[in-house]
Amino acid sequence: MSALTDVPAKLSRPSPGSGRKKGGLNEAHGRWAFYLIVPTGILLAVVIGYPVVSAVIMSFQKDAGLDKATGLFVAGGFAGLANYSHWFLQQCTTAAGTGPCPPGNIGAVFWESIGNTLFFTVVTVILETVIGVWMAIIMNRNFRGRALVRAAILVPWAIPTAVTAKLWYFIFDYNGILNHVLGTNIIWTAGEWSSRFAIVIADTWKTTPFMALLILAGLQLIPEEVYEAASMDGASTVQRFFRITLPLVRPALMVAVLFRVLDALRMYDLPAILTGGGGGTGNATTTLSILVVQQIRQGFNSASALSTITFLLVFLVAFVFVRFFGANVVQTQAAQQKGELK
Repeated sequence: MSALTDVPAKLSRPSPGSGRKKGGLNEAHGRWAFYLIVPTGILLAVVIGYPVVSAVIMSFQKDAGLDKATGLFVAGGFAGLANYSHWFLQQCTTAAGTGPCPPGNIGAVFWESIGNTLFFTVVTVILETVIGVWMAIIMNRNFRGRALVRAAILVPWAIPTAVTAKLWYFIFDYNGILNHVLGTNIIWTAGEWSSRFAIVIADTWKTTPFMALLILAGLQLIPEEVYEAASMDGASTVQRFFRITLPLVRPALMVAVLFRVLDALRMYDLPAILTGGGGGTGNATTTLSILVVQQIRQGFNSASALSTITFLLVFLVAFVFVRFFGANVVQTQAAQQKGELK
C-alpha cells in the first residue's frame, strides 16, 4: 500500500539529470537564436546604422564651396554646431559675417516646415483613425458581397503615392471635377490653406484603408460571444462600442496609429508632387523632408544636420508614443494572463 502511495510522488519527482538536460537544451536554443540573429543584426547595421552614423558625422562638417568673403574655394572642415544653429537659430553666413537668414533663404523656413509637418500629422492621423475605425466595423460585419467591399476599400492603398498625387492634382485643378461639382472657382493648390486641405484630403483618401486593415485584424480577434452576452445584459450599441470594441481593439489601433504617425512625419512625395512643396503662397506645404531635399542641392552637410533633426524628431515621437500612450498594451496583457495562470 505504501509503495502505491509513493508512486505519484515518484512520478512527480524529477529524475536525476533532468534539470541539467533542460538547462543544456535552453543553452542550445539560446546559441541557435544568437547564430540566427547575428546576420540580421549585421545587415541592419550596414543598411541602417552606417547611414545614420555617417549623416551625424557629416552634420558637424562644413560644406565645401566658395567662401563669399574671400571668393576662394574652401574644402570644408569641422563646423561644430554651425549647421544646427543654421536651422534652430536661423543663422546664415554672408559676406558680412554670420547673421539672421534672409527671407529668401530656406534656413528661414525651418520652423514653418516643422509646423506644417506637425499639422499634417495631427490632422491626417485623426481623420484616418476615425474613418478607419468606421470602415473596419463595416468590413467586419457579415453581409453579402463583403469580400468585394474589402477589395474596393483597399484599392487607394494599393495605388502608388506619386500616382495618387497626380490623380488629385487633376481633381483639384482650376478646371477640375471638384470645382465643377461644387460650382466654385478655387485654385486649390495655390492658396495657403486650400493647398493644405488638398493634401489632407488626398492623404486621408490614400492611407485610411491601411488603418482600416490593421483595425479590422484586431476586430476579428474579438469573440462574438462577448457581444451576445452584452446584448443579453441590455447594453446598447454605443455602450458595446465604448465598453467592448474600443478596449479590445486597442492593441491593433495603437499599432496602426503609431505607424501612421511615423509615416506622416516623413511626408514628402504627396505635397512635393501635388503642390510643388510650396502651396503657391510662401511655404504653406513645405515639410521637413521637402526641406531636406531642397538643402541637398545647396550643401550635403547642412542637409545631414536637418536629416539628423528629422530622425531625432521621429524617434522622440515614437518613444513618447510607446512609453506613454499604451503601445505596450500587448506586453501588459501577456503579463496579466501569466498572472492568471499562476
